[in-house]
Formats: sequence, C-alpha cells, structure tokens
Amino acid sequence: MFRFPISRIGALAWLSALAPVARIAPRVIPNDNRTPAGTLRNGVLTLRLEATQGDWHPDADSAPGVPMRAFAEPGQAPQIPGPLIRVPQGTEIHASMHNTLDSTLIVHGLGPRGAGDLKTDTIQVAPGATRELRFSAGAPGTYLYWGSTRPGGIGDRIGLDNELSGAFIVDSAGTGPARDRVLVLGEWNREGPRPGGIALATDLLRFTINGKAWPYTERLGYTTGDTVRLRLVNASDLPHPMHLHGFYYRVDSRGDGLHDLHYDAAKAPLVVTERVPPGRTFALSWVPERAGYWLFHCHNNAHILRNQPLDGSALPPEQSLHPHNHALEMMGGLVTGIEVRPRPGAAASANESLTRRRLRLVARVDPAGAGTEADPAFGYELQENGRSSAGAGPLLPGPVILLKRGEPVSITVVNQLTEGTAVHWHGIELDSYMDGVGDFSGHPGRIAPVIVPRDSFEARFTPPRSGTFIYHPHADEERQQRAGMSGALLVVDDPAAFDPAHDRVVLISTPRRDAEQNQVLLNGSLSPDTLQLKSGEHYRFRVINIHVYRPSMIVRLQRDSTALTWRAVAKDGMDLPPERALVGPAVQQLGNGETYDFEFVPQQPGQLKLIVTSGVGALLVSQPIVVR
Repeated sequence: MFRFPISRIGALAWLSALAPVARIAPRVIPNDNRTPAGTLRNGVLTLRLEATQGDWHPDADSAPGVPMRAFAEPGQAPQIPGPLIRVPQGTEIHASMHNTLDSTLIVHGLGPRGAGDLKTDTIQVAPGATRELRFSAGAPGTYLYWGSTRPGGIGDRIGLDNELSGAFIVDSAGTGPARDRVLVLGEWNREGPRPGGIALATDLLRFTINGKAWPYTERLGYTTGDTVRLRLVNASDLPHPMHLHGFYYRVDSRGDGLHDLHYDAAKAPLVVTERVPPGRTFALSWVPERAGYWLFHCHNNAHILRNQPLDGSALPPEQSLHPHNHALEMMGGLVTGIEVRPRPGAAASANESLTRRRLRLVARVDPAGAGTEADPAFGYELQENGRSSAGAGPLLPGPVILLKRGEPVSITVVNQLTEGTAVHWHGIELDSYMDGVGDFSGHPGRIAPVIVPRDSFEARFTPPRSGTFIYHPHADEERQQRAGMSGALLVVDDPAAFDPAHDRVVLISTPRRDAEQNQVLLNGSLSPDTLQLKSGEHYRFRVINIHVYRPSMIVRLQRDSTALTWRAVAKDGMDLPPERALVGPAVQQLGNGETYDFEFVPQQPGQLKLIVTSGVGALLVSQPIVVR
C-alpha cells in the first residue's frame, strides 16, 4: 500500500481536525442599562441582536456561574439584561434578530409601542435563522422585550430562558438626554415556576437587578435635593412590591409592556411600596431631603433571602450564624443600596434636646407560642410608664403603636432574644441612622448596629403625618417576621380621640408554622372572632399586608358573595387627593408591605364577612361581621 509521508506536526493537525472541538461558552456580563444598543443616525436606529448562551455570574464576578441564555449584539459579550433599546419618540427602528440556539426562539416586544395587541406582538426565529424588522418606536414610555423557546407568557419561561429580557425605552421627543436609571428585575429558578407563583427559601434561584443579586447589585448615589428618576421593568415571572426606605416616591407611569399610562404630577400616586406584576413596568421619581444610606428592595421576603449556593449545597441555618454584617450576609436578591450625600455646605439638623414621649418595645420569646429553634415563637411587648401590652395570651398580633403626628418620640428597642435583631419603621420619614436596617442604616462612619442579645437601641423620630404604617424586623427578616414579630404603627392627629371600636386594624401576616400552608393570619388568628358593627356608623379599615411571601393577596368586604362598597382614603399612610378618594367596590389587591385605608358605612343590619384570598381566588382567611 502506498503511504503519504506525514510529519509529526502534520499528523497532530490532521487528528485535531477530526476530533470534536470543545466550545467555550462566552461570559455573560451584567448590563447597567446606561448605554443604548445599536447606531442611531438621522432618526433611524440600526440594531442587530442575537440570542445565544453563555456563562452567567449573578453573584461576585469570581464566584461560580451557571449556563444561561441571553441577548447580545454580534461580536460583543452577551448581556443580562439584554442590550438596552432606547430611542426618542419618532425613531424608525431597523432591527434584526439572529437565533444561535438549537430551538425556535419566540420574541415578544420588538414592535411599535402603544399600539397593537400583546398576544400578536411576537415573532418566531428558527434555529440558525435571522428575522429582519422595521417599525416605528411608538409612544413614549417604559417597555421591555423578551424571548423564550416555549410558548406562553412571561411567567411560563423556565430554566435557561429566564433571563432572556431587555429594556425598551421610548423617550419623549425633544427632551434631550435622559437623567434616569433603568432597573430590570429578573429571576432564575432551577425548578421553574411554582404553582401560585410562590418562591420558597429552599429553591435554588436568583432574583436580580440588572443581572446581579444583592449584595452585588449596583449601589446608587445621589445628593440631597437631586431629583431621582428610576424606571422599573419586571422581566421576571413573579410580582414584586418595591419598597423604598425613608421616603415617599411618586409613581409617574405604569405600563403593561405595550402601553404606558403617564400621570399628571398633581395626580400621581405617592407611595412607599409599589407592586409591579410580571411583564409590567413603572417609572418613579423622588427628591431626597435627608442624607444617609437607604434600601430599595422587593418586600416579598422570599425574594430578599440569602442566595443559595449555585452548586446546590445547603446554607447553614439562620439561627446558627453569627454574621459580621446582617445587611450583607443575611439578605440577597432584589435589593439595592442608595447613598444620599449631603449637599456641600448644608448644616446638619440638631434636635437631640427635644422633649420626647418615651416607649420601650421589647423583643422576646413568646411563652405561649411553643416554638422551636428552627421555627421560633417571638413577639413584641410595648411598655410605657410602667404599663405593658403583654397579657396572659400569645404575643400575636404585635401591639399597636399609637403615635401623635408632630410629637417627638423615643422608642427603645430592647432585645431579650438569644439572637440579634433590628426594627424597621416601615413608611416613616426619619433619619437614616434610625431606619432600622442592621449594619446598614446610618451615615459614613456612623452605622446603626444590629441589636445583640441583652442590648438595646433607641430610635428617635417625629412622625410628620398621620397614617397607617408598620414596624417589623430588618435582621433575619423572613424568619423573625414569621416568628411573630410585626405590628401596626398608627399616627393620628389626636390619640385621645382615637376610637378602636370604629378604627379597625386588619393586619395580614404569616403563620409561625409551615410557610407553604394555604392560610394566613388576620390580626394574629387563623379564625378571627366576629366583628360587631352598627348600621349607619362610620368605620375606618386599616388594611396591612406584612406577609412574608404572598405578594398577590386580595381582601374583600362582602355580603354573601357580593362585594360591598367603601371609600379609599389613604395608601401607605399618605392621604389620597380628592380625585382619587373615591367610593368603589370593596376589593383590593395587596403587595407585601402595602397599607390601604378605607372608610366603610354599613347601610343595613345583617351578616357580612371580610375575606382574604390568594391572587387566584383560594380562600386564605375569613372574618365574620355582624351589623346591628
């Protein structure tokens, strides 16, 4: 047989050509949504996108990653979230989408905004194929585009598809460069969506802001007096009630991914917590007038838990940890930190010499709760002038703290537990050091520590408005809150005129056992006592959702199965303007951390009920009401 002579080098090259070549996955980089993609010239955006797969690192850049599909511009690293599409109103968009995946890609949101139908707002791209698109940007607003390799809505994506999303912003014509930030909320869950949309502490997942999970999310920085503008895009499959510490913010618009409703400044809602459903968006603005460190986070506690290791190994139990920094080591997911710096030359406020009403709030074990180390029974006892709120029964619900608007108060939190704790004054406008996030709240060089066992912390503030607020832990939040540590904080104009018979707190919280059970507590009870009302009299219902993991509950006041009517009067402690304080059906959906006040006048005697259901209608708790 004749043989060609082959050199050793040539033989190796020939063999390597026959052997399969291992493809190294590109590294997915986080996208801070500051730089628009494509080329904008003469009113035309030329945009090239592709769907690919890479190695994603939602924690530290040096930490382990997971494979994830992502969008990219050709020749550039894939990004999570995908490349930012941002154009002025009137822009013509010439785009292409190339699919490098081995499955057909369904893409939503690449079409004119403000027109059409979400059900038909899709294209399909076969494996290896490219689709060309030409369309006008459409109406100004905050939108998103997203992809999936399976049919259905954004909540039907699983696994590798979870982070195939990007922001699509259309700016008003002639407004110039935008001075805002775009935050895309994402979620990856190895097990896929859960029935009822509930994420649990045992799930291997990541909740992310612009591709990173706390404490690796970007920290935002501003100066007192700045106008802060943020655009929130929920590209995850779960709703997120987004809570800002220390301030109210204005909801400037709300969108469904295709349309965006903009509010006049005078009519825009003022809130501390805004619930944003999957595939929805909202824009907010606020002017911080107090310096310090503040948190902006999802108030579904399951969405801010410690990040489970991506290798699937278990985290040590919370009660076994002695963290150096509770804010960094006991929280994860949908959290970002905001530093507000004092304006140069501004004088620091000095009101330490004010005469204050003095209270003590004691965190202690509930002797009637029969807790365990893993599932403890804790509670609060309120003390003032030798009087105590604690009786012979369980410490559920937490005692109502009643304060007077404009009256300085000192609340000394005393820790009689065997672990650290901290109390956050949810919705109260106060100094950062008093805000109650262990090892985070405060100012450079002056950070409020977690309250260690047998120690205390004095919180001082002057509530500037009457309203319905909440107090709860902000160290090991989910576990301590589920243990029973939460309560209503009411601020009124005249405490002497407060009438609890006509001013009713409806506190919705979590049972101490089994976070998966299909029940909730109403004022600390699974079966609350009958509420007695009188026809023709005025009542105020203060509805508070402080549940740790149900962001979609609905409260209803009804006779038989017919909803009654009530008048909305406040949201998150802020009185509603007259044009929004309207009479309507007694039905309200609640995100965690939201409070709503309603005025109700029963018109005739009979039997009513206040019920709380899940977002899909499953009964969670019911309180009978008799009107006489």
